[in-house]
Amino acid sequence: MIVLRNATRHYETPAGVVRALDGIDLEIDAGEFTVLAGPSGSGKSTLLHLVGALDLPTSGSVAVNGIELETQSPAQLADLRRDNIGFVFQAYNLVPVLSAAENIEYVMMLQGVDAAERRRKTTAILDEVGLRGLGDRRPDALSGGQQQRVAVARAVVSEPSLVLADEPTANLDSRSSQALMDLLAQLNERHGTTFVFSTHDAALIERARRIIHLNDGRVESDEQR
Repeated sequence: MIVLRNATRHYETPAGVVRALDGIDLEIDAGEFTVLAGPSGSGKSTLLHLVGALDLPTSGSVAVNGIELETQSPAQLADLRRDNIGFVFQAYNLVPVLSAAENIEYVMMLQGVDAAERRRKTTAILDEVGLRGLGDRRPDALSGGQQQRVAVARAVVSEPSLVLADEPTANLDSRSSQALMDLLAQLNERHGTTFVFSTHDAALIERARRIIHLNDGRVESDEQR
C-alpha cells in the first residue's frame, strides 16, 4: 500500500536547512491500523503529507498503491488524492456554509457520483458514525466531537483505500478522543480501510496495532502488535 525508500524532506530556512525527514525506509500494508508517534517536530506531519501526495520528497521515493508519486503530474496527484486517499485534519476543515451532509457529499460530487447515490451513501455513513438526524446541521451547530465525526465520514464515504489522520483528537476532550478512536477502529475492521494517523497522546498510541516512533526525522522504532 505504502512504500518509502530513503525518503527525505528538507526545507531551506534563514537559519539553515531543516531536515524534517532524513532517510525514511518504510512499508505499510493494506488494512493496517498504524500510528505515527513522536514529539512535536519529529516528522509525523511531514511524513503524512508525503504519503498523502500533498508534498513530494526532496530525495528518495514515495509510492502509494504502486504509484511513484514523484513521477506524477500535479493533475495526476490531485486525482490520486481525490479518488484514493481520505484526510482527517485536527482542525476538521469543514466548509462552514455547508450542512454536515453537504460536507460529506462534497468529495463524491467532485468524483461525479450522481445525486441519488450521494444521498444514499451520506445517509448510511451518518448512521455509521453516530450522527443520524444531524445531517442538516451546519458545523457551528455541532460539538467538536461531532464535527470530527463529520470529517471522518467525509474521509471514508467514497471508500478510499487509505485514510490519513493528522492529530485527529488534538482538539477533543479525553472522552471524545476515545470515542473517535473506537470509530476509526470499527471502520478499519468493517471496511478493511488502511488507517495511518499521527498523535503524541500515549492513551491513543496504545490503541494502534502498529506503532512507528519517529524522532528527528528518522524511524526510531517500529512495533507490531
